[in-house]
Formats: sequence, C-alpha cells, structure tokens
Amino acid sequence: MKRPVQVVLLALTGLGLLHAALFTDLYLRYVKEGLGPLLIASGVLLLLLALAGAALDRNDHDHDHDHDHDHGHESAHGHDHSTAPRIAWLLFLPALSLLLYAPPALGAYSASRATDKVVKKQKEFAPLPAATSPLPMTLSEFTARVQQDRELSIKGRTVRMTGFVTPAGQDGGWYLTRIIFTCCAADAQSVKVRMYGSDALPANTWVAVTGTWHPQGRLGTKSAAAALDVRRAEQVSQPVNAYTDDLPLTPS
Repeated sequence: MKRPVQVVLLALTGLGLLHAALFTDLYLRYVKEGLGPLLIASGVLLLLLALAGAALDRNDHDHDHDHDHDHGHESAHGHDHSTAPRIAWLLFLPALSLLLYAPPALGAYSASRATDKVVKKQKEFAPLPAATSPLPMTLSEFTARVQQDRELSIKGRTVRMTGFVTPAGQDGGWYLTRIIFTCCAADAQSVKVRMYGSDALPANTWVAVTGTWHPQGRLGTKSAAAALDVRRAEQVSQPVNAYTDDLPLTPS
C-alpha cells in the first residue's frame, strides 16, 4: 500500500468517525454517549495525519526528482519502506462502512448470547410512591426489587417498563430486554425480564409493557423470578440511546 493510499485511508476513517459522532447518532450503537467527544477528537486527528501524510508525500515526490539515481538504487535492492502490508487493504472496509453502511445495532441475537448483567446488591430500598400507577421502572430495578427487597414493596404493584423483544425459546415465550454498555459494544451485557400472558411481537421490536410481578419463587429472595404478568404491551419507538437501562417515557 503506497503512501497516497494510506493518506486516503486515514482521511476516510477520520471522516467516518466525524460522520458517525457529529452528524448522526450512529456512534451510540457502538460506544457510550460520553465517548462521543473522544471519537470526534480521533476523527480530527486522523484528518490532520492524512493532511500531514499528503504534504510529506508531495515533498518526497519533489525530492525524488533531484535524487533519481539514489532512489533507483534503493528500489533495486528492495528497500522501499513507503509501502505497508497488503493486509492493510482490509482496513478500507470498516472505513467505508462508517460512511456508506452502518453495521446493524445489537439486538435480540446478541442479547441471547450476551452475558447477563449482574444486578447490584442493595441493603435498603427507598419507598415506592404510593399514588403512582403504573409505576415506571427500569429492568434492573424491577429485578432487584423482586429478588432483594425484603419489604416486598413490589407485591401487587402495577409497573411499566420498556425494552425490546427477545424470544425465549420453542414455547413462544419472550423476554423484555435491555443491552447495556459499560464502555462499548465489546463489553455489552443484557438484563432480561420474562413476560407471561402476552404473545411475543417480532424479535427486536421495542415495546412498553404494563403488568404485575409473576408469582414464581419466594418474593424478596434469589428464588423469585424476574418475570411479569403482562396486562398491556404496546409497540414504541426505539430510543436514541438504546444501550442504557432507562426509565420508560411517560405516556402522552
């Protein structure tokens, strides 16, 4: 790979990063929102390197006109260090994909294979607002309340959660799912709540569900299932930042 091609590769990669982080929300499919400024800085740096490489290549070209003999001697002995390994051509694929075709977001397929996120242990839980029904909850909070809250505050409460559909197996059951990034897609973990009493929508469909805890196991202990008896399930739009375990939006 000659230097001009290397310059083009740096420029394409830089432009791709800037396109994903500045002009679209695509970067949120792959990294946490807080890393956006770093992606922008990386894109700018790559463009600057491309410009520097182009300037060096022009200087080398002008210099070679004055040293034709020396340049010919170097090439004859196979010591031209201006090339990179041929495998570097493969880098054009991810560079172009950032501009032309964004890889799909993680979804049900990844969630069924991702490591389940361990719900943080809590010794105490704040009282739930008595007048709010349905009660907006994240999947993580619902799981923690079901399995750790010895006050059984979740018992009989109608809750509302959002996530996407992940098929549970041959029986047609399904999970409400969230994929969570610690840093980026490489360390993605999932949190899932089993749904009962409602037919599954197609995989990866984002839904808001309302229901009550599905009695299975002893509430307030690890034996309790993170499961919901669904009273209502409605399709909703995928949130812009889908890889967090956020509260559902308030219905309009």
